[in-house]
Amino acid sequence: MDVKTRWNPILELRERVYRLHEFTRQWLKNPQYSDYRPHFMTQDDWTIVKYVMEGLRPFRYCTLWKSKRHTVTLHHVITV
Repeated sequence: MDVKTRWNPILELRERVYRLHEFTRQWLKNPQYSDYRPHFMTQDDWTIVKYVMEGLRPFRYCTLWKSKRHTVTLHHVITV
């Protein structure tokens, strides 16, 4: 059962967005992009994103470990 393609890319995308959020904040200071400022997340929102990413990392590890197997791994899931 290969699960790495289900939600791990979404987690990777969120991690990249999080790493770039300071750059994006600076980019939005340009008056040319002022229309986009209301859509930018608050610092509290970014803190929540960080906590969610930290909480999902163990699940990513498990899914990547499971995806290296080529047999049904239900018996491993129950132990997790």
